[in-house]
Amino acid sequence: MRPCVLSFEAISFIGSPSGPKRSKVKSGIHPEYATATVKCACGATWQTRSTVGELHLDICSQCHPFYTGKQKLVDTAGRVERFRQKYAVGGKKTT
Repeated sequence: MRPCVLSFEAISFIGSPSGPKRSKVKSGIHPEYATATVKCACGATWQTRSTVGELHLDICSQCHPFYTGKQKLVDTAGRVERFRQKYAVGGKKTT
C-alpha cells in the first residue's frame, strides 16, 4: 500500500499555509450581535451575547433539579408506583 503524499501544488490548491482566505460578508443583512442579559424565574441573571437584547428563562442550571441534585419523581395518579410494581424484579405483576 502506498502512503498518501501531498505535493506542494496540492497544498497550495487546498489553501495557503497561513490558512484559507476569508471572504467578506455582505453588509447590512446580518443582525447585530451584542451583549444580552439573561434572567431566570429563580432570580439568577448573567450576561451573554445574542441577537436579542434580553432573554427570560423559566428554568436555568442553577435551579434545574438535574443540576442541583434535588431531582425527584413526580407521581401523577400513582403511575410511578404502578411502573415500579409492574417491572420490579421478582415482584408481583399487577393488572
